[in-house]
Amino acid sequence: MKIEFNPELTEVAREMRENSSLAEILLWNELKARKLKGFQFFRHKPVGDCIVDFYCNRLRLAIEIDGIDRDMAYKVDADQQKTLESKGVNFLRFDALLIKRNTEAAVEKIAAYIEEFEGN
Repeated sequence: MKIEFNPELTEVAREMRENSSLAEILLWNELKARKLKGFQFFRHKPVGDCIVDFYCNRLRLAIEIDGIDRDMAYKVDADQQKTLESKGVNFLRFDALLIKRNTEAAVEKIAAYIEEFEGN
């Protein structure tokens, strides 16, 4: 089941990718090029009416990094998250400081999610 997105967000997402935070860059380095168990992740991906920090279509998994200074208009708030969850999207949230201090802990949590997904 494909989730439609607001095409007006495409350019905003591109700008966000060009101005990524350190936490986003650190996590992206672990997710890009199918490094994590062969799953393809996208960064700053429009999903529905918002832009998630990272998204994997196959897992239907959105990853959000909290604590990043960014225009709040594009952060996924609780209502948007509930709407996406009702459409089958799952969320993992990480604090930016955790990723800066211990990226591996975040990667391990994502890997555990993938293992659980594959077990079903």
